[in-house]
Amino acid sequence: MFIVLIRTIFLYALVILVIRLMGKRQVGELQPYEFVITIMISDLAALPMQDTRLPLILGIIPIITLLFIKTILSLIQLKSQKARQVLEGEPCILISRGKICFDALKKQQINLDELMEEIRLAGYFDLSEIEFGILENNGQMSFLTSNNSSSSSSGSQNGSESQSSNNSQGRKRPQLPVIYVLDGKINNNTLTKSKQDNDWIMKELKKHHVSSIEDVVIAMTDTNGKFIYQLHKDGEARI
Repeated sequence: MFIVLIRTIFLYALVILVIRLMGKRQVGELQPYEFVITIMISDLAALPMQDTRLPLILGIIPIITLLFIKTILSLIQLKSQKARQVLEGEPCILISRGKICFDALKKQQINLDELMEEIRLAGYFDLSEIEFGILENNGQMSFLTSNNSSSSSSGSQNGSESQSSNNSQGRKRPQLPVIYVLDGKINNNTLTKSKQDNDWIMKELKKHHVSSIEDVVIAMTDTNGKFIYQLHKDGEARI
């Protein structure tokens, strides 16, 4: 009994230490491979506690090995965008310009009830309010709404409706932010989808007196189509 108690305390402390070293994240924010590693660690820690005939080292070595694998994969992801795409995948657009993309729903194995539930949980009850709905890599949904989607108060609803409709005619519909350069490397996939090329991105950077693509941490267009970039030596984004 005393041996089981000592093993439990030791393995509990080891698992807490390993989870802390893996990085501070909530369970809902874990990437798929991180979630798998977390489950494997819990199972490996349980084996020596359940069976005292197993040497404690048989639980410690696999746990430390998984921590080492997680650290190596994280370092590879920091340096390689392709590695991030393989390990984490890419965000998927489920709603585009207020219309549901059924092919994307089928691919992600999400039904309409689940999608509408996510929309309501985000605080939206009208599908027409949403310009884009994106399924992120960690399984959470993010939404980009139209600029004129805020609900009117009951006291001044009629007057505000005519004013908002006039303002909306001159407004440009928001668009998805597009990242063209990340960590000094051009994202050819987004250039192709945006019908742009390398010459275009270099011209945009030269307009802002940026000569080397390797100096750029991130270059993108925001929801209004404005070109934003940040250099390695900068502390904030520039327009």
